[in-house]
Amino acid sequence: MQTTASSNPFDPQTILDGIRRWVEMETPTEAPERVNLLANLVADGYRDLPATVERIAGCDGCGDHLVARSSWGQDHPGILVLSHLDTVHPLGFIERLPFRIEGDSAFGPGIYDMKGGAYLAYHAFRQLCAAAERSPLGVTQLYVSDEEIGSPTSRALIEAEGRKAKYVLVTEPARDGGKVVTGRKGVARFEVFIKGVPAHSGTRPQDGRSAIRELGNIIQTLEAMNDPKRGVTVNVGVVRGGTRSNVIAEEAYAEVDMRVPTIADSDELVPKILNLTSRTDGVSVKVTGGLNRPPYEKGNAGAALFEHARTLATELGIDLVDTATGGGSDGNFTAPHTATLDGLGVDGQGAHTHYEQIYISSIEPRARLLHRLYQTLR
Repeated sequence: MQTTASSNPFDPQTILDGIRRWVEMETPTEAPERVNLLANLVADGYRDLPATVERIAGCDGCGDHLVARSSWGQDHPGILVLSHLDTVHPLGFIERLPFRIEGDSAFGPGIYDMKGGAYLAYHAFRQLCAAAERSPLGVTQLYVSDEEIGSPTSRALIEAEGRKAKYVLVTEPARDGGKVVTGRKGVARFEVFIKGVPAHSGTRPQDGRSAIRELGNIIQTLEAMNDPKRGVTVNVGVVRGGTRSNVIAEEAYAEVDMRVPTIADSDELVPKILNLTSRTDGVSVKVTGGLNRPPYEKGNAGAALFEHARTLATELGIDLVDTATGGGSDGNFTAPHTATLDGLGVDGQGAHTHYEQIYISSIEPRARLLHRLYQTLR
């Protein structure tokens, strides 16, 4: 994990060399053995530091999680840093998107979301350990293997570590222009199962009860829940149903995504979706699912954490701006009870795409900001 020596401890080329090593180890969530290879590399990087590394075996088809703890400050609430090692890109995608540099951009699968930010957190911790004086608070870095599929095997760990911490820093990528994130919508997912009565559509249509027709009713109900003014979005993203065009459909199915900005919105709308009923006699509707990630609202503690970060950024010559976003992250799990600041990773664009990239010019200032947060939070 050591990189070429430089007089600048935050030399962007040195850091980029480290990011490249992580990026060139492809880690799709569904390939736990590949995620674990990167976990090996990450764990090795802490062996010469005043830190302990705990490895939590993966389950349910996901890779291992790593918890690296500073050797100091673990007897009271400190700083939790959340990162993930998995990416959405399938194995072999690096052939389509090889690591390369063009001008101020460095390209590669997962480089923006979020291997760049995860590596910054590690590098900033290395520099913290290099100083003779220890930071006021201990630092715990959690690297999970399943964030891209909703953190099903790491959520309990994230929440437990989050409740023990005083602050949570999330190294998801910065938003346009380097904005940090102080709010995220909650994410709810549902499956809709509809059962009707089959019949021949030509000779005995009156005997049938179409599950597809009822699905149309359900879709209209769900679409009517969209409320741009409140920031509520409901999307029916997958539909299936029927067997043949001359058979009245016995079954239909849909997958639904809902985003809500507040807990109050969730409390109101999740039960409405779970309690959807059929308008047609002889047709049944069953809805499963619920809130996957709670809303991340900007409370007083989160606002104070952002103001502290903004002051540090100003000292570094950065005009730090915050924003809210509809996408979820592991910060959603900690923000309801612990001051959380998200989007502290590198700036760039193209998350989850064939042109995913980071801006090299953002590497040093973002690494320095993380380092200063480690040094100054009390």
